[in-house]
Amino acid sequence: MIMSASAFTTDGADHTVELVVLENPESATDDGLAVPSKEIIPLLSQAERPKINIFKDFRSREKPLEQVIKNSTEAEISLLSQLSFWVWKGSRYSGLVCMALSSIIYFVMEVLSDKFNAQSIPLFETAFTRCTVTLILSCLWLRISGQPLFEATHPWSPLVLRALLGSLSLLSFVYCIQRIPFSQALVLGFTTPIFASIMAKIILHEKLKIADIVGLICSFFGMLFIFKMLYTRRLLKAEEASVISFMRNHHIYIALIGLFSSITSGISYCLIKAAAKASDQPVLTVFSFGILASPATGICSFAFEEFVLPSRYSLSLMLILGTLSFLAEVFLARGLQLEKVGKAVNVQFTEVALSQLWGICTSRMSWSFGQLAGCLLILISVTCTMYIGPDKDNE
Repeated sequence: MIMSASAFTTDGADHTVELVVLENPESATDDGLAVPSKEIIPLLSQAERPKINIFKDFRSREKPLEQVIKNSTEAEISLLSQLSFWVWKGSRYSGLVCMALSSIIYFVMEVLSDKFNAQSIPLFETAFTRCTVTLILSCLWLRISGQPLFEATHPWSPLVLRALLGSLSLLSFVYCIQRIPFSQALVLGFTTPIFASIMAKIILHEKLKIADIVGLICSFFGMLFIFKMLYTRRLLKAEEASVISFMRNHHIYIALIGLFSSITSGISYCLIKAAAKASDQPVLTVFSFGILASPATGICSFAFEEFVLPSRYSLSLMLILGTLSFLAEVFLARGLQLEKVGKAVNVQFTEVALSQLWGICTSRMSWSFGQLAGCLLILISVTCTMYIGPDKDNE
């Protein structure tokens, strides 16, 4: 190291300037000038150089199979969560989609009951099982989500009325099924969307547009057209005797009970919407219904029917159907919460069209042009409702 210093004085002030020069003796020349070294310094030391072995299995560089499976599983879970969010509240069509899913689940329940039913279980006992499963699952749902079951802030008036009218509707519908042909009870049951639209106009003051009214009428007449063709072609021969007996005995009061079931169910739809919007929790309406409907159907089962102990197979099927019933009720409540009643209930006719198309495809029933026309009329009406979507004032 060579150090040199010089001092000078300017205007009476001493300033010292020091110059420090570092020289690399290995790279310096004779005249004192530094030149760059020609020695090449490797970027990696000998110890840091990667060792390459041609006999090494390069598959070890690939990701382990467990990691690939984990990543794919996480991607599928993420996609499923995004889809669930879109269905539940992530789209302006969520209300209509929830109603469509509810109808599809009810259709799946019908298919499972038809294909795997091996034991004759009384109707009230079946209803009791489904209501009990619905009550338990709705309670678990609310507990897991951190929602209180009983709180003073809950809208108890619509919840209690919903439970009362829903239970009356269920009991009267089961009573009708036991005493009139199932197809006629189904027609009476599907007058519920009509009464629900009327009650929504009266109770909730909803504005029914012409498109909504036309859609309901088309769907209902499509359903009537389907069942008219079935009786014309005598595809329901097992029910002919009960139909004749029903017409001869003039049991008009049974039909009135069926209409009572539809009217109370329509009012219950309006109460579901009011309670779900007030509490912002549609499962709460399902829970309130299960609290009253489960003991009511249990009492009717032991009072008016002979209890049948289900086998293990039948019990498993009843539990599966009860779980699906719970999901259908949840989607129904969510759809009514998000969408206008008059528009949402039209989607419920999807179940009728799917049921008929399933019977035709599985050769369970022969098809006719009128039957296909009725299904097509329902599907066109529902598709138009879905395509138009919710009203701007409802978004």
